Amino acid sequence: MDIVLVIIVAIVAVGLGFLAGFLYHRNVSEGKVRSGEQRAQEIIAGAEAESKALTVQAKEEALRLRNEAERENLRKRQELDRHEERLQKRQENMEERFETIERRERNLNKRQSQVDRRANEIEKLQEQRLAELERVSALTREEAKEELLIMVEADARQDVVRILRQVEADIKQEADAKARQIVIMAMQRIASDQVAESTVSAVPLPSDDMKGRIIGRQGRNIRAFENATGVDVIVDDTPEAIILSGFDPVRREVARLAMSRLVTDGRIHPARIEKLVEKAQEEVNQTLIEEGERAAYEAGVHRLHPDIIKLLGRLKFRTSYGQNQHMHAIEASRLAVIIANEVGANVEICREGALLHDLGKAVDHEVEGPHALIGADIVKRCGVNSVIVNCIASHHHEVEQESLEAVIVEIADAISGARPGARRESLENYVKRIKALEEVAHSFKGVEEAFAIQAGREIRIIVRPQEVDDYEAIKMSKDIARQVEESLEFPGQIKVTVIRETRAVDYAK
Repeated sequence: MDIVLVIIVAIVAVGLGFLAGFLYHRNVSEGKVRSGEQRAQEIIAGAEAESKALTVQAKEEALRLRNEAERENLRKRQELDRHEERLQKRQENMEERFETIERRERNLNKRQSQVDRRANEIEKLQEQRLAELERVSALTREEAKEELLIMVEADARQDVVRILRQVEADIKQEADAKARQIVIMAMQRIASDQVAESTVSAVPLPSDDMKGRIIGRQGRNIRAFENATGVDVIVDDTPEAIILSGFDPVRREVARLAMSRLVTDGRIHPARIEKLVEKAQEEVNQTLIEEGERAAYEAGVHRLHPDIIKLLGRLKFRTSYGQNQHMHAIEASRLAVIIANEVGANVEICREGALLHDLGKAVDHEVEGPHALIGADIVKRCGVNSVIVNCIASHHHEVEQESLEAVIVEIADAISGARPGARRESLENYVKRIKALEEVAHSFKGVEEAFAIQAGREIRIIVRPQEVDDYEAIKMSKDIARQVEESLEFPGQIKVTVIRETRAVDYAK
């Protein structure tokens, strides 16, 4: 019974506690709700106040913008009014100018009509004057005109000759001074010794007994040597020496080198000859490449085709009038560079064109045709610039020169070949060149005598004065010089002097 009572009391206590907690929590929640509602009302009231303030501010800003827009419109309207007023004034001024121009045009038309009337009157007077002159002079207008033209032509020819001489003298003096300065400077900077080399090779022997060993039994050694090298071995009365002769300078060098070693070695028989010739051939081929690369390096030309390099090396053993063509190519290249720098031409084209201008001489004994065209064809196949190809092909005027650089290459070639000591010329070629010069001069009408003097450096032509006047004499000198350039090959330059002498002879009786 007591336990039941305790349990009942406990249950009642728990229920009362739960009820008290529930009531407490409800009061707390209601308080929070009331606080939240109060806070919300405060926020709403603040927002309404802020909204009212913003509305007032927006109205004020809109009013301000409207006032500014009205002021801007007013300003622009006033500006447009001013522009319209200026345009109106300009239009009025233009109308006034148009009226002035129209008045001037009317006045000009009136004056033009007056001028036309005066011109007609003058023309009639001129016709009357001419008719009177024809009547007085007993000459028609055409006859008088012809006679006047003859007189004017005679006077004009004298004036032209005088002016032409003066202009030519001034130009020549200035051009000679400038050209002399450039050429002398170029030659001074490229001054070098030039050794005249022979086109045949001599091999020294220790004794004349060696000649018999070179010939061999029944000539077998000399035949083997000539077959292996392709050159002729000349064994004559020259003491302690034999001569190697051949058109190909490279073969001749191979033969010279092989023969020198055979003489030094002393073992001369066909098998030994073939072996030494092959070895000499290899060494000469290597020398060709080295000399070609040296020429390109000294001239400052890079990236040349290997075939061109080898042909440059072949020029080491090629001579022309006693001048070594390898040294001539390098010297011409340096001269061309100096001249190109002075006159403002393309230096690199002049450098390479002058270095390769005589490349055809390396194979001209194998290929038919002028060496300039042969060399141009070779470099063209190797992909060289077309301007350089023209420099090579035109340096002896086989083709037309297409650039300033081509002319410079020709000049550099002439300077290198014409300077004292550079070349030598045989007596036969010298006599032929002198006769050819005089024949060119005699081919012109009016020439009485022609003399080549100063070793062919000048030709003087005496003309008949009754057939050639002063003007024709000047023209003849230029024509003869041009024909000499086209028909002859010569180093340096040739001076052409035309002499016209007028003699007046009378007798006192």
